[in-house]
Amino acid sequence: MSVESVFPQLEALLPHVQKPIQYVGGELNSTVKPWESCDVRWSLMYPDAYEVGLPNQGVMILYEVLNEREGVLAERTYSVWPDLEELMREHKVPQFTVDSHRPVSAFDFLGVSFSTELGYTNLLTALDLAGIPLDARDRTEDHPVVVAGGHAAFNPEPIADFIDCAVIGDGEQAVLDMTAILRDWKAEGRPGGRDELLFRLARTGSVYVPKFYDVEYLADGRIARVVPNRSGVPWRVSKHTVMDLDEWPYPKQPLVPLAETVHERMSVEIFRGCTRGCRFCQAGMITRPVRERSITGIGEMVDKGLKATGFEEVGLLSLSSADHTEIGDIAKGLADRYEEDKIGLSLPSTRVDAFNIDLANELTRNGRRSGLTFAPEGGSERIRKVINKMVSEEDLIRTVATAYGNGWRQVKLYFMCGLPTETDDDVLQIADMATKVIAKGREVSGKNDIRCTVSIGGFVPKPHTPFQWAPQLSAEETDARLEKLREKIRGDKKYGRSIGFRYHDGKPGIVEGLLSRGDRRVGAVIRAVYEDGGRFDGWREHFSYDRWMECAERALPQFGLDLDWYTTRERTYEEVLPWDHLDSGLDKDWLWEDWQDSLDETEVEDCRWTPCFDCGVCPQMQTEIQIGPTGRKLLPLSVK
Repeated sequence: MSVESVFPQLEALLPHVQKPIQYVGGELNSTVKPWESCDVRWSLMYPDAYEVGLPNQGVMILYEVLNEREGVLAERTYSVWPDLEELMREHKVPQFTVDSHRPVSAFDFLGVSFSTELGYTNLLTALDLAGIPLDARDRTEDHPVVVAGGHAAFNPEPIADFIDCAVIGDGEQAVLDMTAILRDWKAEGRPGGRDELLFRLARTGSVYVPKFYDVEYLADGRIARVVPNRSGVPWRVSKHTVMDLDEWPYPKQPLVPLAETVHERMSVEIFRGCTRGCRFCQAGMITRPVRERSITGIGEMVDKGLKATGFEEVGLLSLSSADHTEIGDIAKGLADRYEEDKIGLSLPSTRVDAFNIDLANELTRNGRRSGLTFAPEGGSERIRKVINKMVSEEDLIRTVATAYGNGWRQVKLYFMCGLPTETDDDVLQIADMATKVIAKGREVSGKNDIRCTVSIGGFVPKPHTPFQWAPQLSAEETDARLEKLREKIRGDKKYGRSIGFRYHDGKPGIVEGLLSRGDRRVGAVIRAVYEDGGRFDGWREHFSYDRWMECAERALPQFGLDLDWYTTRERTYEEVLPWDHLDSGLDKDWLWEDWQDSLDETEVEDCRWTPCFDCGVCPQMQTEIQIGPTGRKLLPLSVK
């Protein structure tokens, strides 16, 4: 049976909203398949505005992987701005996909990719607009299966009431396995209804279905245990890990946006995973092991992607792109190949100890020379040992001296505030480091137009990291510490004017902390915030700290808990954490030992280049580190 487009109703509303182009669809390389020719249909959502969601690599990859399969279609949906939401409710226009403007409720799966927990209220908005019951227990087999993915899905407990299942880890193979299970269930006549479909997904051991697990609590509010409530459901759910990235060269045909987006470039993921061991970094921990894409695989992806899009910049993406074993050859090979076309290259940010001027020159050879970004993360040597960020002040000064001496004028330094064991002095040393950077820049360049921007974010403890037990600094303490730093920078008559200072106040971090380490009881807070009008919490102009605080004060006392219990409280080794039944591959004892090492200010090497530290990932997940060098050169060998 065909499903009608809602575009005729939507089109009448578009003249009355901001940026109507974002709802129109029809982007270069987008795909629309006939509804009747497919028996499995996915709606893929990034729960933020089009301008943020369209460039998202995860959604773009799954969109292409699914649409390549016969009998399967995938379309995209994004969060609509409040102005359109109001009109959609008034005129009864449901949540729609941008590809064919079909109602999201008509699809088999609604896959939602969360890179941050602050998108949870946008999920509820989309469900409500789609006519899908907010509570998973109220859905029938006529409603889509709501699937959570992305980094935030490694602890989906705060949204357990609202999702049907979660996939942790890499999604490429996972969505194909789920597609096959749904196809078989449909072909058999949908036996056992929605419950049977979810059970078939759960018993694979790699799809988490919250309804099949009961959470038992101790008298003091801590979790006693999480237990399956149905035979055949595994006690622990394992993450997916895609090995050999060359077998998954996606996206082959990247989407080209119609409206302005946060990234106007074609991006290639050059490797996945990180073993640097920064203790605050959830992305580095949960994506282990390191898997490099080959230099020839990267070259082919860039070639096809540029031909398919016409972009003039290529982003070489990973958690620490300069760590690719052949990054020098990759940068030189691409710069050589696209010299005539003036195709620029970029890395998201550069590690201080991985930077070299040859690499930097290759990256800027065909594009504009913008500022360089480095992330020391901690202001003092001591705190960098605590977080295992093995960068000395001498390393940083030497690196920026090289950059300023070779013509750069602007350097951006990224730090965090509120790290475990941090004191005021650790943060104030950020000002000392910035002044030394400016002084060195003036010395080596012989010029005074040197700039250094200090950017600071609040630290949020994350699941599956050594800091998952750590207390979080309160918003008030974070703001007070940053105010002292601002006063110190402003009071420097000699260098203060050359130092830019940007920071996020501590309030959004506290909400993120509640959501990142929360359990199922936090769902009551999320729902209350949504019902009170909470939307787009990742946007400063829409975020309301007071709303979150008021809703938490209303919702949590029924469980005998408060906000501080989830945020500023330190956890003990014995405590059952809400995500302990979700297996990222990391051994919990290893994480605890690393937490103790951080308190002793003990650093740990990168296991890419040293013997194994037994974090647990490789043997447990039957994976291994995959790194070069391959000895091959970027193809084609001749300059274009």
